[in-house]
Amino acid sequence: MTPVSDDPLLIELHDLALEAARRAGALLRDGRPDDIAVAKTKTSPIDVVTEMDIAAEKLITGFLAEHRPQDGFLGEEGASSPGTSGIRWVIDPLDGTVNYLYGLPTWAVSIAAERNGEAVVGVVEVPMRGETYRAVLGGGAHAAERRLAVRPSPGLDQALLGTGFGYVQSRRAHQADVARQVIPRVRDIRRGGSAAIDLCDVAAGRLDAYYERGLNPWDLAAGALIAREAGALTGGRPGEPASGELVLAASPGLFDPLQELLEELGAWHD
Repeated sequence: MTPVSDDPLLIELHDLALEAARRAGALLRDGRPDDIAVAKTKTSPIDVVTEMDIAAEKLITGFLAEHRPQDGFLGEEGASSPGTSGIRWVIDPLDGTVNYLYGLPTWAVSIAAERNGEAVVGVVEVPMRGETYRAVLGGGAHAAERRLAVRPSPGLDQALLGTGFGYVQSRRAHQADVARQVIPRVRDIRRGGSAAIDLCDVAAGRLDAYYERGLNPWDLAAGALIAREAGALTGGRPGEPASGELVLAASPGLFDPLQELLEELGAWHD
């Protein structure tokens, strides 16, 4: 496998994240029951958490804690501990839950390692594509042995964008209105249903840019690092980092024009 770092700690974190994501991806792919049940709801009845989602997070946290018991965790399904090592794992065990529930292939396992609050390792496992995206801070982004690079920046009117919509209906309505105004100014918009995969698609040159409001840290921690290591710029509103208010990832020449358009349209409002 392509070397990712000269730092033994980062190599260890990278290898653990890869193995944890591989195991969780296999569990989700091979263990999905035909009569999959909803364990509980999230922010609305549309957004579901499946039994497999919870099982995958337990698998990941158990594996990582076995190898690095002093590390902290932040997971979508409730894993939360500060740790004492300065390393925190940020985990989305199943990004694209609704896709998974319906049998659509666009779902992923997302695992990032932060050192003192900065993402230093990111892995996004996409089992139904047979793809694994990975990055280490300063070491580039890869899919298998292929080094990833963003697509050369087009003009805004020729850009293919990815986006997503929240689960609260008032937010969805505003996001749909923003998308309605964006569409005439770009080549087209895609909505895949997994923020982690959308960010990796920017890294792989399958999308020119991606934006969304309402993401959580576990939605973007790994994917945003992978996008940056492939040459993308990431951020939020002008002068701000990516956050729940707005996440934007784009090839460098497209970032500012798209950020300005989203600010003009109030994409960060609910």
